[in-house]
Amino acid sequence: MEKKAKIITDKNDKKIVVLPEILFKGKRSLSWNEVKNYLKQYVGKAYEIAETKDIVYIGNDLPNEYTGSKYTYKLKGTVAKAKANAAQGIPELIEISTGRYHRENTEQKHYRNARFGWYRYDSRFALPVYDESGKLERYNIFHASLIIRHSEDNRLYLYDIIDIKKETSTPLES
Repeated sequence: MEKKAKIITDKNDKKIVVLPEILFKGKRSLSWNEVKNYLKQYVGKAYEIAETKDIVYIGNDLPNEYTGSKYTYKLKGTVAKAKANAAQGIPELIEISTGRYHRENTEQKHYRNARFGWYRYDSRFALPVYDESGKLERYNIFHASLIIRHSEDNRLYLYDIIDIKKETSTPLES
C-alpha cells in the first residue's frame, strides 16, 4: 500500500504537507523521467484550494513543464531532490496553498494556455531526513510557489512549482 502525504499544522498555525518518503533519490542526478511518469497519475484530476475555494486542474502539460522547465534544469542538490519528491504531495500542496497573487500574461507563447494570466500561491512541504542507519531523524521544511495558469477555457491549471527554498526555521522532529 502506497504511503500518503498528510497535512499538519505547525506551532505557528501554518499548514505543512508532510511527504511520507523519499521516492526520488540520486547522489549526482535525479531521474526526471521517473518524476514525469509519476506526475501523469494526476492528469485530468482537480483539487480545491481550501483558502480560496478555487478549483485547480492538472493538465497534460504539467509533467513536461514540471520536469523540463528552465527552473528545473538549474536545480542541484537538496532543492532538486525536494522538487522531485514534492510530486508525491501535489494534491495536498494545492489544498493548503495561500497568498493568491495574479499577474497578467505578457508572453505571446502563452496566449492560449494562459490567456487570463497567472496566479502564484505559496505552499510548504516537509521531507524526511534519515541517519546513516536509515532511521528517521527529522523533517526538513521547504517553501514553494505554485504557478497556476488561467486558461482560455476559464479554468485554473497547475503549471509548475518553483522558488523552492529550504526554511531555516527549526525542522520538524520525527
